[in-house]
This record gives sequence, C-alpha cells and structure tokens, in this order.
Amino acid sequence: MKILVIGSGGREHAIVRALKKSPSAPEVICAPGNAGIARECDCVTLADADAILAYCQSNAIDLVVIGPEQPLVDGLADTLRAADIPVFGPSAAAAQLEASKDFTKKLCDKYHIPTARYATFDTKEDALVYLGQQGAPIVVKADGLAAGKGVTVAITMEEAQKAIEECFGGAFGAAGARVVLEEYLEGEEASFFALCDGKTAIPFASAQDHKRAFDGDTGPNTGGMGTYSPAPIMAGDMHTQLMRSMIEPTIRGLASEGIPYIGVLFAGIMVTSDGPKLIEYNVRFGDPETQAMLARFHGDFAQLLLSCARGQLDPRHLRFGEDAAICVVMAANGYPGNYEKGTPIRGLEEAAKHADILHAGTTEHDGEIRANGGRVLNIVATEGTLGKARDAAYGAIGRIDWPEGFCRSDIGWRALK
Repeated sequence: MKILVIGSGGREHAIVRALKKSPSAPEVICAPGNAGIARECDCVTLADADAILAYCQSNAIDLVVIGPEQPLVDGLADTLRAADIPVFGPSAAAAQLEASKDFTKKLCDKYHIPTARYATFDTKEDALVYLGQQGAPIVVKADGLAAGKGVTVAITMEEAQKAIEECFGGAFGAAGARVVLEEYLEGEEASFFALCDGKTAIPFASAQDHKRAFDGDTGPNTGGMGTYSPAPIMAGDMHTQLMRSMIEPTIRGLASEGIPYIGVLFAGIMVTSDGPKLIEYNVRFGDPETQAMLARFHGDFAQLLLSCARGQLDPRHLRFGEDAAICVVMAANGYPGNYEKGTPIRGLEEAAKHADILHAGTTEHDGEIRANGGRVLNIVATEGTLGKARDAAYGAIGRIDWPEGFCRSDIGWRALK
C-alpha cells in the first residue's frame, strides 16, 4: 500500500511515523514534509490540488491522509474522491464544521447538541451592543479559520471590546468578518476524537491541550504548547456519553442534509457542572494532541484509516496501550508574535535517546537542522505514568541546544496537580 500524507508539521510527522509502524508496512510519502519527516520517508513538493491528483494517479497512491484544515476547507478531498482515490478527510461541505463557528452553532441548535449560548454578528456595532447587554466574562470568536488564534476568552469588558475590534479590524483577515460571541463556560477543557466513515463513528482517543504561551496558562493564545493523553477527566463512561450527545447526532445530522462525514472529528469540550458541552469542532487531527495520542497507539494505523476512507470502518485495527504520553512544544522566541527563522538547533541526536523528537517547523542546510516556523519541535515521551512521561520529555529537552527557542515548563500540571 502506498500512502500520501499532506502537511508539514509535527502532526504530520506523528502520522507518518504511526503509518510506518503499521504491521501492514505501507510505503509513505509526505507533501511537502519537513526536515525531520524527510529523514523517515520521501518528501515531494506539490503546488496545488491538481498537482496532488496528478501525483496520486501517476504513482498509484492507495490512500491520501490530509493533515491540515485548509486543504480540507478548500476541497482537496472532493477533488481526489471524484477520481476514486480513497481519502481520509472530510469534504469541503463537511469541513464547514471548522471553517465556520456559526455553521456549527446552527447545527448544534438544530440537532440538540449541548453547547454554549451564542449570537453571531456581521458588524462591530451590533456585536458591541450585544456585549453591553451580556457583560463579561464572554468568549469572542472569529467565525472562520484563524490558525487557532481567533478566539479570546475575555474576562473583562475591555478585553472583549478589544477582541471584537481586532476581529472586525482585520486582525484575522476574512476569518474575522463575522464574529460569534459565546457564553463563558466554567469547567475543565478536553479534546475528544472520533473516527467516522460517513455512516458510523467510533471513539478514538482523548487528550488535554495547553493553549496559552507561558507557564500557569498565561500569555497569548497559541496553536498549542503541549498536550497529554489520555485526558484523566475523560475516564469512566465519558466517551460513551460524548458519542451519544455530540458525535452521533452530528454525523446523523450532516448525513440527513446530504453531507456524509469521512475522517476524524475533533470535539473540543468543556466539562461543566451541567455535563460536557461542545466548545468547537475541528475536522482533522489536532496539533499537538495527535503527537501524544499516536505515541500510545499500537494497532494498524494504515489499515484503520484506509477502512475509514473506504466507508467500511474496521475497529479491529484500533488499539491503544495503557501508558500515558506527553508532548512538549518547543517554539521560537517571540511566538505567537514575531519570531526569527533560520536559527540552528543542536543536540537532537542526544535528546532522541531519551524521548521521541518530532519536527514541526524545521529545514535542513548542510546537515544542520534549523528552525523554520513558530512551533518548531515536539518532544514526546510515553511512560507508565504521566509524571514519568513528563520527566522523560523535559530530560530530553535539557539536552537540546537551541538558545533561540523556549517551551513551557508545566505541561501536564492540571492532571498532576
């Protein structure tokens, strides 16, 4: 089997590694990949959907796994499916679950999926009037894709006003042309993933992410500074409860509207005193949640994703170990704001003796690994307990020589508290 993975981040590095560990031993290619991925499989540069389609046809690709959200929203899965190429990833119509917060909220209303109260606005003036009526704390969200940075949990009125003005002022481009204001939910946040083949869905795994840039969950929102899996709050019958209250109604609702969902459905949830409520949906594996989840995976990942893409989801290939995994993100100084590219990173070979090193934003020049993004490295450790996994990950980080990078020192604090 030949599998093409689309993407260039730490998530895709984790996916490539999990596919290559599959007992079915597929050949894996990544487009475009990064310096770390290139050391494990062939990487190709493909300019657009037409180039990807041509490559798949000329190279007899059996499965395409799409990592990031933007190609899904742009309709890459539709282009490939029209040519009878199996794809793990939803159609552009189904990807609206992530591309539009308003689309998802309306779906929740229609199919009685528990979520926060909300209102959607097309003008700053109307949004500010509503804010004045509701008060703070409140959550301000750019409606469209904003690389994980279009959400502000505003504790004060001033923070909320600033967030609304930033959205309508163009801080997130077209994504902020429409704004959703949501009820502030109190509780513990977690990430839940399910696999869907268009007709059926099964639970995959859970994780908990750290979105803020600095220790103590302070600083600006990021794409994610670290994660651990499984999420302790998801113990007991929580998986079953989420499948019944959120995932299954969503899949049935979309199907009834002629939008079959194929791929992974990522539910960001808040466990409140009134039970779990949906914060948002994402239509792809999370980053960096995937890095921790797949470190625990022991089934045949290639066959699992292929069965899903073919509409015949086979849970026999789904198997996780009992260990805990943690992923710590190393980012370039200044992230998520301005940061320097091209700085050299040393000590990776020594660090890799103590934990798995996944590349998220790197290039290679004359055998030297250099930073090429905001989030640059993922250090992943799997042990019998989360505490031991944390110690292993930070022990590996201590062997990395990269003065221009930083990481949080408290990933996993909530579960270890």
